[in-house]
Amino acid sequence: MRCEGRDLGADRTGGVDALPVIDVAALVDDQSGADSDAGSYPGSRSRSRSRSDADSAAGAAAVAGQIDAACRDHGFFLVTGHGIDPSLQRRLDEAARAFFSQPAAAKEAVAMDRGGRAWRGWFPLGGELTSGRPDHKEGYYFGADLPADDPRVLAGRPLHGPNLFPTEPALLGPLVSEWIDAMTALAHRLMRGVALGLGLTPDWFERNLTADPTVLFRIFRYPPTTTPLPSDDGPKRTPTATTATSTTTTTTERWGVAEHTDYGLLTILAQDGSGGLQVRSGDGWIDVPPMADAFVCNIGDMLDRMTGGRYRSTPHRVLSTAADRLSFPFFFDPSWDAEVSPLPLDGEPPTDDALTRWDATSVHEYRGTYGDYLTAKVAKVFPTLFAETT
Repeated sequence: MRCEGRDLGADRTGGVDALPVIDVAALVDDQSGADSDAGSYPGSRSRSRSRSDADSAAGAAAVAGQIDAACRDHGFFLVTGHGIDPSLQRRLDEAARAFFSQPAAAKEAVAMDRGGRAWRGWFPLGGELTSGRPDHKEGYYFGADLPADDPRVLAGRPLHGPNLFPTEPALLGPLVSEWIDAMTALAHRLMRGVALGLGLTPDWFERNLTADPTVLFRIFRYPPTTTPLPSDDGPKRTPTATTATSTTTTTTERWGVAEHTDYGLLTILAQDGSGGLQVRSGDGWIDVPPMADAFVCNIGDMLDRMTGGRYRSTPHRVLSTAADRLSFPFFFDPSWDAEVSPLPLDGEPPTDDALTRWDATSVHEYRGTYGDYLTAKVAKVFPTLFAETT
């Protein structure tokens, strides 16, 4: 679907009822750049390579235009044509469910407090906070798998270290590693589209910000619940019969994750068929129903900052339902030591939106490295663990 661009600042309260769906095959398959084998990354399906470089570049530019419009108008979009083999997600889902179905004592063997400053491993239901509220979920944290003798690990750098993989199911560790590799390659391709949409060279981010990206991967399980949800003082809209409908809060729902934004550049989310994700749109919320063989993408605080608000890091949340839900968010972020500065973009971006954010903060005021920003954020998510490991 083609997303027609409009001035983001001129329509901040009206909202939309559906998120754009973008076929990114032309961007993934683009042969015009130096990375000519990008379509054959781990976990991807084989593709035909018959198009000329000129055709590839034109196709990639067209997709970049759609991504640009989506980032301006929504901050969220769905991608198809990404080339990731659906069987990889299915096998990962099966292994994750097998892990979470184990007794707590078995999962404690890979608990986060065993991972030190790497902050890797499993946490129990309610063990993670969002905006000060315990999330109604359990989860498993992973990242780039670094050996204990890596200089960054020896230096005690937060969020760097080996992954804690379980003994059972034995397949989970290899599947997680394959998924991280596939998502990292896909994220590089999508960021080429972002660069093109912003009028930059396709490899701008890789040359300046993501040559050694900070990559984080989570698996979250939201158990079924009918527990009453705390009072929702957020905006609501009247439900409409659209692909992604507005939702009002009922007393039978509970937060899986409270309202928040993501921290870095780009999030790529795979989810099962349960639903529950909601995105803020104008003065309301819209549901993001699962779509077969599609990933949900959204931009984070750093891309919001870099574009001066031209692209927004859009608040979102998760409602728990009667289903036992799994989600697989992958976060593609700047290099740890990168100074995240505003881009030299043409035109006047929208004004800062600190007054409209639930936390009344502005990402545009931050000065420092991405690593410092991320560490401060994670410290609020796991305050006890942070205190124990610093």
